[in-house]
Amino acid sequence: MDNIRFVLIVTFAMLVFMLQQAWQLDYGPKPEVAAIADTVAANAKEDLPSAAGVSAEAEPAEQSTAAVPLATVSSANVITVKTDVLALQIDLKGGTIQNLDLLTYPVEKSNTVVDKLRTLVGLSVAEKDISPVRLFDSSQEKLFVAQSGLIADSGFSAAPSHHTVFKNEQTNYDLQPGQDSLTVPLTWTDNNGLTITKSFTFKRGSYEITLEQKVKNDSGKAWSGRQYSQLLRAPDTTSNSGGMLTGGMRAYAGGVIYTEKEKYQKISYDDMTDENLDVATKGGWTAMIQHYFASAWIPPADQENHFYTKALNDGHYVIGTYSAPVTVNANSDAQFVAKLFAGPKIQPMMEKTAPGLELTVDYSFLTFIGKPIYWLLNQIHDAVGNWGVAIIGVTLCIKLLFFPLSQSSYKSMAKMRKIQPRLKELQERFADDRPRFNTEMMALYKKEKVNPLGGCLPILVQIPVFMCLYWVLSETVEFRQAPFMLWIQDLSIQDPFYVLPVIMGITMKIQQGLNPAPIDPIQAKVMKMFPIVFTIFFLFFPAGLVLYWVVNNTLSIIQQSVITKQIAKTA
Repeated sequence: MDNIRFVLIVTFAMLVFMLQQAWQLDYGPKPEVAAIADTVAANAKEDLPSAAGVSAEAEPAEQSTAAVPLATVSSANVITVKTDVLALQIDLKGGTIQNLDLLTYPVEKSNTVVDKLRTLVGLSVAEKDISPVRLFDSSQEKLFVAQSGLIADSGFSAAPSHHTVFKNEQTNYDLQPGQDSLTVPLTWTDNNGLTITKSFTFKRGSYEITLEQKVKNDSGKAWSGRQYSQLLRAPDTTSNSGGMLTGGMRAYAGGVIYTEKEKYQKISYDDMTDENLDVATKGGWTAMIQHYFASAWIPPADQENHFYTKALNDGHYVIGTYSAPVTVNANSDAQFVAKLFAGPKIQPMMEKTAPGLELTVDYSFLTFIGKPIYWLLNQIHDAVGNWGVAIIGVTLCIKLLFFPLSQSSYKSMAKMRKIQPRLKELQERFADDRPRFNTEMMALYKKEKVNPLGGCLPILVQIPVFMCLYWVLSETVEFRQAPFMLWIQDLSIQDPFYVLPVIMGITMKIQQGLNPAPIDPIQAKVMKMFPIVFTIFFLFFPAGLVLYWVVNNTLSIIQQSVITKQIAKTA
């Protein structure tokens, strides 16, 4: 039993170390990265293949596409749009959405409580970047834009793509107080009777942008074409990639799609480099995701869509969707629609936006446990309004759920502690006869009705729960910059004064004193070091995770102390 418990604890310590390394990759200091060289001139000479099919008769693999944009996408003529949650630019060249800021999500939180405490103890106060998170970006090194357009089928007159210059009478649009929605119209005509009105509609409190492309055909002959929408992105080179120690356990950044058949699939940049995606599906969506935030083009759920990807020669990547061809007869009109989601990965909101979009919040292979934990956290938070209190509430619920198991395990450990002197005596008596010692030890367990594996169960139970909470805290945007109380003003980052990790180490030491010490003296010495080792690891974990561990240990100490006293009275 001692050996099994020792192995479990060592395994758990290694897991904690791996998670701590993964967390540091996302939140630790980042090395400076040189700006990407300007490759526009070189790329401008190349004829890049396209991304959206133009031939209604061609097979998907044979279709040619509209030219994918080069490294620079911004023109001098832009429209600025501001709502209560978004600030962005629409480039009149193609109606490309760029430089989109999430107004309610600052890069760093201004923490006056912690700053004052640091000043009182003589520590320096770092300057905070309180500017909003920029999701879409037109800069060369962080290029990320949302593009859309129409592609005319072969034999028909041209239509505006994301390279076409539109017209608009205003340069600024602001959502006014009391106004629920805001529409930005762009127009284009071929001067032969074909007029396209491209409109973006924004709603108050929403991260959804509705795209409508109305085709008015007064040309005297039929027109046929299709709509495409795509995301163009340069990978974020400012963050470290996961190494062997992390086991890849860090937030995924790259492309994802959702199809009727295969459901949620990740399409990494390497996948895009190896092979161009070409998938037909009804409904679904394509997206680029990152830590806490996502951007997704969502075509109508009742239409046939084609999803595609492409790796460009300049290190940029495209993922998008195009519709089936639509014929607009002479002197009639038609309308293409799609939705763009660009915002935080708040699961209840994403569930309402599109089926499966909430899956962009990735809880790894333990999603089946992480989802209920997230749901419970949400329910408690709705009642108390504090995510730290919600963590405490979830810890209590988990302890209640596993109370019978813990009760049995702690009873077994109390009995083990009770017979510890007799085991020590057997060890000394049969010091030179290990097989005989094992036989006598098992006989003693049987006589005293002690389960030698009972003390291992709490460790086994805590491992998946701990990992799930790690993923929930690291992936759930609601915990980003969420305050608890006093000096803990952001549950998603480490305790600025390391108070919680030290308390955690103390509770672990107290709990260790309630457990029977290993008979093996070497194991006993190693076990004594674990509170110190775990404290060091937890210094850099998010405060929310350490809070869970402190509460869990405290409840375990209370429960185990009561059981140990009860068993001792029966002696």
